[in-house]
Amino acid sequence: MSKHRTAAQWQALVDQQHDSGLSTLKFCQQHGIGYASFRKWRTHLSGTSLQQRSEASSASDPGFLDLSSLLMDAPNASGPSWHIVLSLGNGVELRLSQGG
Repeated sequence: MSKHRTAAQWQALVDQQHDSGLSTLKFCQQHGIGYASFRKWRTHLSGTSLQQRSEASSASDPGFLDLSSLLMDAPNASGPSWHIVLSLGNGVELRLSQGG
């Protein structure tokens, strides 16, 4: 017999799966949740929840780095030289650089 969940309960499960680091399939197996139902609800909820998370994150994110000072007072005509590496996890890096 299937269990009927509210949208809030599905959102809590989606958040729990995201935070767990488990694949969707593994999470559903461990929690006795229908894989297709979970994916349907995750898709249904993602429109608003991702936007809300993004807004909340950007509004209170202490990790913001203002790089405008790199563009001011250039030491030479070609501008300042800088190199930034962002580690995104799983061995993925985003590298940004200018000059030298």
